[in-house]
Formats: sequence, structure tokens, C-alpha cells
Amino acid sequence: MSGFKHKLVPFPAGLDLTLASHKKRPIRRPSPINALDHDVLSKIFSLFEDCFDLTNCSLVCKTWSGVITKSKLVEALYYKLWHMGLVKGGLCLEEMVVEPHRLALHQGRRINVDQWKARSANIDQCRKKNGLLLTGGRDKVMRLWSLKSDTCVYKFEGEYEVPSEYGPLVDFDFDASKIVGLVGSKNSRICLWSRSGVARVLNPLKGKGTFPKAICMRYCDPEAVVGCADGTARVFDMYSHQCSQILRMHGSEVPVTCLGLCDDYGASSLILAGGGSRITISSGLLQHTVTELCMDYLAGDKIRTLCYNPCGDEDRTVFAGSTGGYVYGWDLRTGRRLWKTQVSRSAVCAVQHLRNDGSTLVVGGVDGVLRLVDQNTGKVNSRIVLDTGYCVLPSTSSANSAPVQRLRGRRLSEDAQLDDIPTPPITWLTVGMKKVITAHNRDYIRTWKFN
Repeated sequence: MSGFKHKLVPFPAGLDLTLASHKKRPIRRPSPINALDHDVLSKIFSLFEDCFDLTNCSLVCKTWSGVITKSKLVEALYYKLWHMGLVKGGLCLEEMVVEPHRLALHQGRRINVDQWKARSANIDQCRKKNGLLLTGGRDKVMRLWSLKSDTCVYKFEGEYEVPSEYGPLVDFDFDASKIVGLVGSKNSRICLWSRSGVARVLNPLKGKGTFPKAICMRYCDPEAVVGCADGTARVFDMYSHQCSQILRMHGSEVPVTCLGLCDDYGASSLILAGGGSRITISSGLLQHTVTELCMDYLAGDKIRTLCYNPCGDEDRTVFAGSTGGYVYGWDLRTGRRLWKTQVSRSAVCAVQHLRNDGSTLVVGGVDGVLRLVDQNTGKVNSRIVLDTGYCVLPSTSSANSAPVQRLRGRRLSEDAQLDDIPTPPITWLTVGMKKVITAHNRDYIRTWKFN
């Protein structure tokens, strides 16, 4: 498979990552995107008949967002859809966008599944942002893909390799300009790869380039938060190249196994650290513990994964999945547990939801079943697996794109037994508009599309 391959080149501890350049920078002119005035933009946006398209335009820039928000476009579109019976009363623009997604997930009659080979080795985890998917595995190579699931094209964009002397790839994330990787087993370090092809190693402690064993990482520019085996969360600044904070999240005997960031009011304003039977929430700004969310004590049951939903001005909800197959929901404001549901007899590996969606939580685990859970009650509304009776279509591929196999999913009845259904474990998942992307600790990715 062809594509660009970027090798990582280390540099001495403490060296600045900024690339020196003696070339004179060109003068930045105003963006053509702001060339049209308010009235012209309002006329253009008034022609839209789909709330999803209108919301996409509001995300382009602040100018467009201001035109759409301050004008009567939202109200006009809402009343039009309401009279057609397509939306319920009292919905905001974000909720109108989420409503078709929720209906597709719960009532969609056809579930098309694209199974595409993302690498030659097994995939441990992935990260998805802005139509791009970054995959990584035990071979210490990360591969970047552009997702065009509507046309069933998954294009290979580049490859980023961890040097053998740095140990295994533990976790990673990325943004528009760089890839942030957490590497090493006993002694861990943070590495940076530029998306343009220039690679560097970040030695955040200046004289000491490594820190105690790390287990997980979350990145929100300009900070990367690392969960360590000694129960601490270390906050690294990507620009000063230093460890800015060391926060005690759990006792030294309880490792931080999963992390979440509440970045509503800036980078890592709240840090959620799961470990053992509780989630500790600490303020990255005030450097103290805000609250703790505790699950019921069950022998051997520990928090495996978590996610945070900032949907709405008043609703702040934290969800977690455990090794015992339980899923929990807490109110972040009060620390009160909202519900607890055992969805499986095996571990829950991933819980996620669509941004601005306060209704559906998608859950995946070792048993390989995709579950749709009500965020408010914890009730399991759907269980989804591959339809083994469907005739598998031959895989297709093109230049620089992954081979894709067409499959079909099906919903299980409430009394269906899972013992006789072969399902590979779901180790990671993310939720997009009317689709769910899953990884299975194999060499392929599945995109579940709900029509």
C-alpha cells in the first residue's frame, strides 16, 4: 500500500521544537470567507432546507455562526420542520440536527457495515477528528486515514513510526498540525510528529526525558494529560515543553486507567481520572480535587472506560463502563449517580455519544455486541450484531484506499441468546452522524451506517 512514511527523529532534551526559518513570512491577507456582508450571507443561508447543512455552515467561522444565530433563519427552519411533523416542540438547532441521528440509530431498518482493512497488524485503538481516523497497534506504527464513508472510500494519508528503542505505543491523539504519542512501558515519554512530515521528540522535563509508567493520555491543545500507574495525572504543555502540573488523582496503589477532559471553559479545565472503583474529578486550573464519583464495590470490578457529555447548559453527565459489564451514569454537578445497568457479563471497553446528543449512549465491549443505551435511564434499547445470513459482497479498493467489504448488521430481539453468535470484541468506538465506527483488536475497522 502506498503512502507517505514519516520516521521520528529525536533531539536533545530541552531543545525547542520551533523550526528556525530565515525566510520572510508572507503578509496574511483577510480571508475571502469574510468578503460577503451580513445581508448577502443571510440570503444565501435562507435557501437551505436542511438543518444539518445549516449547522455545518455555523461551524465554519465566527462570522457565519453569528449570521445564522442572530438572524431568523433558525426560527424559520424550526417552524417549517415543526409544521411538517419532523421535529418536536421546544428543540434548539443542535437538537434538530441530533433528532435524525437518534431516529436512524433506533428505528433505521437497514444497517450497512463497511469492513475495511486498516493495517497488516492488529489495531489496539484509534482516534477520530474532522473526518480523519488515526489507527495504532503493537507494531508501533500509526496510520492516518481520511473517511468518506458516504462513498465507501477510506483513503490512506500517511504513516508515523515509533523508534524501537522507545518501547511500545501506549496511547495517542492528534490535531490539524501534529500527532501526540505516549510511548514506553516502564519509563514513558511524549513524542510529537508533525503532520507535514517533520518529527520530533518532546522531552518535557528538560533534563529528564521520561516519567513513571503511563497508561493513558488525553490531548486538548495546548495540553496533554497523562494518567500514570502511580495514581497521578501529569499535565504537559506542548509549547513550553514542560510538565506544568502533577495532580494526585488516586492512591499510589490505584493506577489511572482512563481519562476524560471537560474543556467547556478552556483546555483541561476539569480532568476526569478513572481508576479502581471511582472517578476523581480535579480542576486543572485550581489544582485540587472537585469531587469523586463512586460505583458500587464488587470484587474484581473496576472502571475500564469513561466519557463526558456537556450537552446543554444544565446537563453535565459522566458515563463509565466497568470490567464487570456495568455501565454507570452520574450527574457531574451534584456527584449523584443517576443509574447503573449491567449490559453484559464481560468487560465494557468503550462508551461514547454524538456531541450535543443527550439521548443515546453507544456501548461496546468484549462480547462484541453494539448496544444503544438511554442516557437518562440506562435502559438498553437495542443490541446490534453482524447479520451472518447476509451474502457478503466482494471487497473493493482503489489507489491509496483500503479494501472494503460490504456487510449488513441486524438488531437482536430481547430474548436472543448471544452464546451462539460469533462476535469479535469491540475494543474502541466513536459515534458520528448516523454512523458508528468500531475497532476489534483485529486488522480491520467497521463503519456501521444506519439508514
